[in-house]
Formats: sequence, C-alpha cells, structure tokens
Amino acid sequence: MYDQPLPRDLVIARRRAVGDRIRAVRLHANLTQEAVSLRSGVSLASYNRIEQGHSSPMLDTLIRIADAIGVDLAALVRT
Repeated sequence: MYDQPLPRDLVIARRRAVGDRIRAVRLHANLTQEAVSLRSGVSLASYNRIEQGHSSPMLDTLIRIADAIGVDLAALVRT
C-alpha cells in the first residue's frame, strides 16, 4: 500500500481515530471507562490514554477491551 513509512502525523491521526471509535463503542454499550477498565484488567489510566489516542495498545490489550465491551475486535479498530 505504501512504499515508505506513514508520516508521523498520519499515524497519530489514525491512532486518535481508533481511540474515538473505542469511546463510541463503549458509550453505545452504556459503559463507563472504569467499568471497561475493571472488566478488561487494563488500568484506568492506561485505558484513558488509549481512548485519548495518546497510547498505542498492544493487540492483547485491544482484545481484552473488546471482550470487556462485548464486541468483536474489528468494531474497535474500524475507522
């Protein structure tokens, strides 16, 4: 798809879009950040950074968050 690495700004924008998607899915499920944090085993601070797009979570973390919200992993990363 790309011959060169993505520009840093584009990566950051896409990471924020994923965080926005996670937030939207969580709110649609009527869950608080704290509830998802407790269900997933991800600290509240880490979960907040993921939603804000300030953190790049590992795949295992995204899987745990998806399970905690009750959605497929694809629902979180679809942008």
